[in-house]
Amino acid sequence: MSIHKNQPKGLFLLFFVEMWERFSYYGMRAILVLYMINFLNFSTESAGQLYGWYTGLVYLTPLLGGYIADRYLGQRSCILIGGLLMALGEFSLAVPTLQFFYIGLGLLIAGNGFFKPNISTVVGSLYETNDPRRDGGFTIFYMGINIGAFFSPLVCGTLAQKVGWHWGFIAAGVGMVMGMAMYLWGQKAMLGDKCMLPARQRTGADKVDDKPLTHIEKQRIAVIFIMVFFAIFFWSAFEQAGSSLTLFADRETNLAINLFGHSWTMPSSYFQSLNPLFIVILAPFFSKMWIKMGEMGREPSTPVKFAAGLGMLSLGFVIMIAGAAVYQQSGPVSMLWLVGAYFFHTLGELCLSPVGLSLVTKLAPAKFGSLMMGTWFLSSFAANIVGGYFAGNYDAMNHTLFYMVPTATAAGAAILLLILTPHIKKWMHGVH
Repeated sequence: MSIHKNQPKGLFLLFFVEMWERFSYYGMRAILVLYMINFLNFSTESAGQLYGWYTGLVYLTPLLGGYIADRYLGQRSCILIGGLLMALGEFSLAVPTLQFFYIGLGLLIAGNGFFKPNISTVVGSLYETNDPRRDGGFTIFYMGINIGAFFSPLVCGTLAQKVGWHWGFIAAGVGMVMGMAMYLWGQKAMLGDKCMLPARQRTGADKVDDKPLTHIEKQRIAVIFIMVFFAIFFWSAFEQAGSSLTLFADRETNLAINLFGHSWTMPSSYFQSLNPLFIVILAPFFSKMWIKMGEMGREPSTPVKFAAGLGMLSLGFVIMIAGAAVYQQSGPVSMLWLVGAYFFHTLGELCLSPVGLSLVTKLAPAKFGSLMMGTWFLSSFAANIVGGYFAGNYDAMNHTLFYMVPTATAAGAAILLLILTPHIKKWMHGVH
């Protein structure tokens, strides 16, 4: 069964818009810590903490952006506002002064708040409540995210580290402009009137019931908050990709590539393309696997998938413990240590992230659709703050001990979630 079979045409517009937006975000993220340390002269601790606050606030503002969309502006207008703010933010970062650096980060934080929860909600609106195409649709959407995330470190990282830092940020800004141009070109034809109005102003087939929440709806919302809590453990470790894992690549990995007598030093930012590359390769297999297991009556519940994701993440950091130990004994290590870690991290992500997006659209009451999507992103807010402060200790800690911490927290969270799974499934009331 193909994951793209009979999907709504609007999905493919949103796929490409999100692809360009993620190109912009991950291109900037790939060079942000390196830029702060190597150009703005931040210390490793300060850069790690600021990176954590920035990537955290990027996922806090979707709570406000979701609320504004649900109550006042509608999702479609918020997507446009968010995209324009983010483009301005990227171009501000390209101005090589500290003042414009902070202005750029502020614009990106605000813009992402408008954009991030609402485009995912529009994807969910393309499907009826029990449409079996929904999880496959979110898998396609997630592939769009990661195609953009794959190419952006290669383009922005090369320009920043080989030509000039500002060119990396300009490229990220151009990517955001491309996404918005495509959105303006195709939204009316491919999305019709979906999500144009705030939830309470909709009429006809899209009318949203404004009655008080039922007992079942409250318990399903509680499940969203429980899964947000466990996602914090995942993302706080996973997001080391932009900080401590980038520093490991930059300082402790042998980046020299020798082919046919020619030597080339690979930019350390390239490693951040590994995760999205693995996503694009593996996502169709995961989607088909869930479908096949569902047909056999053996598909794991969402909490079990989450626990599996946390377990895979933990295994990835076990590889980093070994890699750090090898470095301490013999100096710069093979790139394969990071490749292995990113591979297991990707397996974990595929068990948790697209599954979580789909779950929120299934459990959230329609009138709180974007607000609950913003709540889902709260996990990334808290995780990035914690992860950023933790990454700030990279120079102060033995690196084998450093990587033992996320190994233990992810494994412990997986075990606890498995214990709680029977109770969580009851509160989901039939949603798988």
